[in-house]
Amino acid sequence: MTNFIGEFDCKLDAKGRLMVPSGLRKQLSPEANESFIVNRGFEKCLVLYPKNDWERISAEVNQLNQYVKKNRDFIRYFYRGATELSLDGTGRILLPKRLQEYGAFEKELVLFAYSDRIEIWDKDTYDGLLTDEPEDFANLAEEVMGGQNNQNGGDDGVS
Repeated sequence: MTNFIGEFDCKLDAKGRLMVPSGLRKQLSPEANESFIVNRGFEKCLVLYPKNDWERISAEVNQLNQYVKKNRDFIRYFYRGATELSLDGTGRILLPKRLQEYGAFEKELVLFAYSDRIEIWDKDTYDGLLTDEPEDFANLAEEVMGGQNNQNGGDDGVS
């Protein structure tokens, strides 16, 4: 599994191509073979997965019981717009027009890389998202992550 990290400012050219920064390309595993799957993400971003990581995630989604309506709905939304992309000779990918419209992309983009994915954001949308940071990030961290270390009888390992 890939473990991306980083935040990268990029530009979308007039043809809808995006240069994948060399710092991200260096983090690609050889198994990815410079192939990606892009699909719609949450909050109006796109999500770019190395193809080998997509196959693992897709296998998890395909395990859902399709006789349950909410599972079918999720599957449809998850796969909606999913498109295979490859780097061209200069390290660019061509984003499908419909996905560009979904993300309301102008020219300036931000690639936010974490775990096994790269979120692609319109710069203004991304900057707006970050200005909505909770007033007390420490409380949010405690609420979301606080129980992670307390699964062994409440001992968080701090002395």
